[in-house]
Parts: sequence; C-alpha cells; structure tokens
Amino acid sequence: MQKKISILGSTGSIGLSVLKILSKKKKYFKVNVLAADKNYKLICNQIKNLKPDIFLINNPLIYQKIKKKFKKNKVKIIKDIVSGNKKLNKSDITISAIPGIAGLTPTLQLIKKSKKVLIANKESIICGWNIIYKTAFKYNTKIIPVDSEHFSIMKLLENSNVNDVKKIYLTASGGPFLNYNLKKFKNIKPIQAIKHPKWKMGKKISIDSASMMNKLLESVEAQKLFSIPQKKIKLVIHPESLVHAAVEYKNGLIKFLYHKTNMIIPLVNAILEKKFDIDSFISIDNKKKDKLFFNKLSFFEVDKKRYPIIKLKNRIDEHYSTPIIINAVNEILVDQFLKKKIPFNSFYRYISKVLNDRNYKRFAVKKPKSVGEILQIDQWARYTTIKKIY
Repeated sequence: MQKKISILGSTGSIGLSVLKILSKKKKYFKVNVLAADKNYKLICNQIKNLKPDIFLINNPLIYQKIKKKFKKNKVKIIKDIVSGNKKLNKSDITISAIPGIAGLTPTLQLIKKSKKVLIANKESIICGWNIIYKTAFKYNTKIIPVDSEHFSIMKLLENSNVNDVKKIYLTASGGPFLNYNLKKFKNIKPIQAIKHPKWKMGKKISIDSASMMNKLLESVEAQKLFSIPQKKIKLVIHPESLVHAAVEYKNGLIKFLYHKTNMIIPLVNAILEKKFDIDSFISIDNKKKDKLFFNKLSFFEVDKKRYPIIKLKNRIDEHYSTPIIINAVNEILVDQFLKKKIPFNSFYRYISKVLNDRNYKRFAVKKPKSVGEILQIDQWARYTTIKKIY
C-alpha cells in the first residue's frame, strides 16, 4: 500500500532532495500535499508531473496565476493552510522545510494531519517548540529532526539516558570565510556568502552558515528537541563536515556520527523504514563518491573575532523569548544583506542593538502560548531592526 507524503517547501533544496528520493521509490509513495511560495515554473512542473492532491501557495500573486492556469486541473490549489485544513487528507509522512518563521503555521497544521513529521525548519522549533510538542502529543504525531546535526544527535542518543550526557558537540564547517582575511569582511558580497564550500543549500541558510548564525540557532534547536541545557552544548569548527555531532557521556566515552555531506542520507534514513542501499540514492546527484577520510578529521575552537555572532550564545537563555527575537532580527539582516543594504560584518552589531533596546525585555520575557503571540514578538523584533538600520 502506498504511503501518502507531503512536502512543505517543495521547491527548496530539501524539498527537491525529497522528490529525488521519491523518484526512486515511486510505487511506495503518493504525493499528498505540496507547498511552495514563488517559483512559478517549478510549481507548474510539480503540479503537472507529481499530481498532488493539494498544492498550497503562500504568495498571493503566484497563487492567482497558478489558480487561473490550472482551473480545470484536479489538483486543489489553496492559499490558506488554516482554512484549507479540512480539505487535507491524512499523510503518513510530512517534510517541513519552509524556511524561516513562515514555516511554523503550516507545520502545526500538518502535524494534525500526519503520522510522522520530519522537521528541517529550525525556526519553527526555535520559536514554537512548546506548541509543536503539545500539538504532536495531542494528535499522536511523531516528530523527527532531519537537519544533519540533530538527526545525528537523535541517533547518538538512542538507547541512552539524557541524564548521562556530559556534553553535546555541534560541528560547523566554518563556511566560505574560515580562512578569509578579516580586514576584507566589510567588503564581502552576497555572491561570496552563498557559496558554501561543503553543502548545496538555499541563500538564507548559506549566509547563516557563513556568519555562524546557523550554528547558534542549531544550539537552541538541540536544547529544545533533546531537553539539553545550553551550557552542555558546545560549538566547534570541523572543516571536513563529515562528523555532524558528537555526544560525550559522563562515563568518559564519546560517540560521533559520520556521513558524507549530502542531505539525501539523513532524509532517506528518516523516510524509509526498511533496509536500503544508500548508493542507489546518492547516485542521484551524479557526484563522485567521497572517500572515507578518517585520517583527516580536524576540530578546533570557534574564533569569536571571525564569528562574533557566537558571543550571543551567552544571551540565549537570558529570557524565554530571546531566541525568537534573535531569529527575527537575523531574518531581516540576511534580507538586507542580500539587497546590499548592510555589510556582512554588521550582523552582530545590529542584533546587539536590538537586544539592548529599551523595549527588548518587555517582549523577551513573554511566554507565548499561540502562534499569534509568537508573531507579535517576531514583528516587534523585525520593526525594531529596520529602525536601527535606517
């Protein structure tokens, strides 16, 4: 019997990787819901070729164009996941990969309609984990993180007691500027920042990796997913990007998980429950097979001068909603950097300005109980960031 699968963010890098996997297992899966934003050409192709039951389009202009183009098509085109929730059929698996806070509401709606949700949207976890957890518990939905780091931690903690953990290490490649001249940081262009040396990713996450914000957010994600205190999470540079996480136990043993720099690997392991040969999936990318370089693994401390954003790790637990504010500010800064409005090396300065704003504590101490309350905090942070820039 075919399993129904849904993909939130079907035109992004994670969504396309999932579709490559499904192309190898067509007889096992039926596409249920797809969701995307503004890639008109790719949305059209997916409607024609994949024939999902429902296609969710958040962008109002693209929604109107698609709705008109496919008015005689059996695929239901919707723009509001909340009101359209009644139309959704139950999915066996949902992949949540819409980037940013925009992924939170669709993720929550699909949790109600899925047996298993694979989350690749760290912002949803950072900003709304309590709501996600309660919703998943209520609807008996299994949550699985598929970021390579958190998937690794999950695997490393299997059959272990979290109280036996001394420290968790999250590894970072260092991005494209690991050995870049510090004096030239103010002149870094967006095209340089999105060229990650190891991973093929979208623009936003690539820039977050270059600034080390991605790793800061991942430490919050790990804290929430695994109930690990922030003080037990350490960030380290690992240029080879082959070890994705390590867990040190109180008994002196350290375990780590090693795999090639390909998101296909954690995704296939999370989607498929039966045994399989990973080579049949990796070949999808037509990449030369990597050799195992156990003799070339290096780990070292993060340079705070090169990556000043890491200094914010000390403020993550300052107030309940501090992570929501940091995430929102960063989304604005990445957008402004891509538009060439601010320099690459200004991120830490602007985030610090918002965290030192006279109204910061009033919003940071709030404990949001709904998406609406989360968005109020998020919107304050975005508005304040724009004010600080202009």
